[in-house]
Amino acid sequence: MISNFNLLAKLDDFPEANKHSETAHYFFPDQASEFAPQIDNLYMAIFWISTFFFVLIVALMCYFVVKYRRRPGVKPEPSASHNTTIEILWSVLPSIILVWIFYEGAVGFLDQRIIPDGAEEIQVEASSFAWTFTYPNGDTTDSLHLVQNRPVKLTLRSRDVLHSFFVPAFRQKMDVVPGRFTYFYAVPNRIGRYRVYCTEYCGDGHSIMKTYCQVHATDADRLQNTEWKKAEKPPSINGQRIYKIYCAGCHYIDGRRNTGPPLNEVWGTERTFTDRPRRIADENYIRDSIYDPNKEIVAGYEAKMPTFKGKLSEEDINHVIAFLKLKDGMATLTPETAKDRPGDGLESSEAPAVTAEQVDATPAEAPPATATTEEARTEANAENQTGDEATSDDGDKTNNDAGEETTGSDDGSQSSDDGLLQAR
Repeated sequence: MISNFNLLAKLDDFPEANKHSETAHYFFPDQASEFAPQIDNLYMAIFWISTFFFVLIVALMCYFVVKYRRRPGVKPEPSASHNTTIEILWSVLPSIILVWIFYEGAVGFLDQRIIPDGAEEIQVEASSFAWTFTYPNGDTTDSLHLVQNRPVKLTLRSRDVLHSFFVPAFRQKMDVVPGRFTYFYAVPNRIGRYRVYCTEYCGDGHSIMKTYCQVHATDADRLQNTEWKKAEKPPSINGQRIYKIYCAGCHYIDGRRNTGPPLNEVWGTERTFTDRPRRIADENYIRDSIYDPNKEIVAGYEAKMPTFKGKLSEEDINHVIAFLKLKDGMATLTPETAKDRPGDGLESSEAPAVTAEQVDATPAEAPPATATTEEARTEANAENQTGDEATSDDGDKTNNDAGEETTGSDDGSQSSDDGLLQAR
């Protein structure tokens, strides 16, 4: 029950898409595609034609029921055997209306299925329960970004089960079928942010398989939202992006179970598997889980995760690890709250940053350490000299030679210490 309430709370993730403008009908969202007005007009025509004939037929039926009701002393009226005018009217008029409806629907359908040359092509991958959009320049996002008045062809494919791609503001929907490609052609003509749904039941997370479509004024505006420069982002932010694109459909980060375990409870914990010994979730475990996910199945879950070998690089895995290390901080991570710095590797997420005060303090601490080392050497040499006086001349020579060797060794140690101090 609690998980159901959490799902309901997530239904309003994109409040911008709820705003209606003057282009929207009473119960329709905005018209954001060139095809939307035609579809709306045909729908409203069918609606009002149906309403007119419904009212007409019901009104005549009520009139006839009252007029020709059975009454005492009144004989029934004889039925007319034939009326050519009425029969032609109720046969020809509906036929004309139905042919017109068919014609308008066929024209609208062909307009959406005949894709002109030069239309931009974007690859769309559906999976349980997320969308992935890949643009011609190789950028990948978890939301769709289009350019105003630019024809676009979406090539749809499914990684697992049957899905359906639906943009209400475009008035268009297309099934996404596993094992084949389907196509979705649109010409967005209104700048804004619009909802995107899956309208084919695809599993227990179907209701959260939603994202948005952002229509931009220019290609430059679109590029700012789709181009991702990893070198300029903290590792945890890069990992968060990878999570949103590839993992969010099956893994939550707020402690709730889904198709897979919650990711905020993974890092550093002991994982229990169905048929293997327990294991601590460290860097190697995360890498194995991404590249060979069905090797170790966490107890209580099924082997449903696909491999991401060939999709995610070793650098990507490092970024995912940096994100997982945040644990409960994953859900609230923003570029402003990220602690790791752009360009840092995996180690930067563990090691504390060296402050300016610590750097300044290191040279000042070096001389006392050197002095302490010199005092220790002096005491050792004094003990050697005391021992030398208690031996014979031959022993003196031997001890003296050893003392010289010791002195040389001390000089070498001094050089090593100097090198270490410089390295520090």
